[in-house]
Amino acid sequence: MDYRKNKMPLLFLAVIFLGLCLQLPFQTLNNLPLHQRVSVGEKLDFDSKLPKFLAHNFEFTIDGVKPTTFYLGSTTPVAAKPGQLDVQVKLFGLIPVRHMTVSVVPEIRVIPGGQAIGVMVQSEGVMVVAGFGTVAVKGVRHNPAAEAGVELGDVLIKVNGQKVETECQVRDLINKLGQDGKPLHMEFRDRHSKETYKTKIQPIYCNEAKRYRVGLFVRDSTAGVGTMTFYDPQTKIYGALGHIISDIDTCQPINLDRGKIVAARIEGIRMGRKGYPGEKMGVFRGEEDISGNITKNTICGIYGTLSEPPKKVYGKDTVPVAMAIEVKEGPAEIYTVLKGDKIEKFNIKIEQVHPQGRHEGKGMIIKIDDTKLLQKTGGIIQGMSGSPIIQNGKLVGAVTHVFVNDPTRGYGVFAEWMLYNSGVLPKHVSIRNNEKSDGISNIAC
Repeated sequence: MDYRKNKMPLLFLAVIFLGLCLQLPFQTLNNLPLHQRVSVGEKLDFDSKLPKFLAHNFEFTIDGVKPTTFYLGSTTPVAAKPGQLDVQVKLFGLIPVRHMTVSVVPEIRVIPGGQAIGVMVQSEGVMVVAGFGTVAVKGVRHNPAAEAGVELGDVLIKVNGQKVETECQVRDLINKLGQDGKPLHMEFRDRHSKETYKTKIQPIYCNEAKRYRVGLFVRDSTAGVGTMTFYDPQTKIYGALGHIISDIDTCQPINLDRGKIVAARIEGIRMGRKGYPGEKMGVFRGEEDISGNITKNTICGIYGTLSEPPKKVYGKDTVPVAMAIEVKEGPAEIYTVLKGDKIEKFNIKIEQVHPQGRHEGKGMIIKIDDTKLLQKTGGIIQGMSGSPIIQNGKLVGAVTHVFVNDPTRGYGVFAEWMLYNSGVLPKHVSIRNNEKSDGISNIAC
């Protein structure tokens, strides 16, 4: 009996020690994406960064590859042909701890970007921006729209059943209908729920503006300078920016109605510093070099088709696109324009890789370590979003956001995510699945 009592504390300590030893690998495995892609000919490298003495306790089994069974840190198999692979992970080769699926896709090659582009977007309806404007009546100020429950960021779609598309149309329509002295039936899309709602708003004659108003400031479009990430010569699809276009005042994503991109020329640089993001200052050059539409505005960038291939590129050949699983921490380069329309290459470092960060479009943390680029920009600046990231001769992603308190560092989005959103990477191979714009002046209504 005494012998058993002496053994119990030791057994208890052994269980705690084993649990602590396995806590790190279990957390690491839990962070591996349940579904991922890899290109044909690439290694199935589940980079867990675990010490070897821990990694060898986890056995991977994948039918359809050789070797079928392997351990973390050992020689990994190569994805030989397209298809889907089921991955079983077991502790000590006995206890199931993780099940993943890998899509093996054919190699995709694109022309890397780097070109400065002008981006012009027309939203569906007109967005309520920059707060509300009050209307004075006999010394008392009113705001009919705010009193009716309209909020900043809501989108006005119809007035008395008539679809509205421009700021001037809304202003003139309210002034004309207001003369009847009746409330207007206005339909909005809620900024939060994205559902439509209807409300009645009584226009008031504004002596200052000499017209009827309801207290709204609205905008129908936005424009700014960014960078193209890639062009697919097979489909004529391009990708740019690497992040969603949002309204400059409300920070709400713009519900795209139509838009286009054209070539831009960089005329100057406002350097970034701590607390103050820098900026590329550019002018739109028109459609001679680059002309395309915008059909998608997503968390991972904007997409559309070009009327013809871009005339100015860095290098002559296409490059393969790396899947997220292939991106590694370490040196890389970006292509971007700092003056005129000349695309230049600069050194960066990929500091962290986060394959699970898709919902925010933030797949990696990057750091600018190129002396020339730092001297000219101070780091990542507005207008650099979309600059392609190249590692080991492959397109791995695009620059997206800057850290406001450290302009030398920021986020990047994986090229795989951009290609999936663009449609270049077909959905059938999928498995279950703030750069500011230069806002156009607001019109009061």
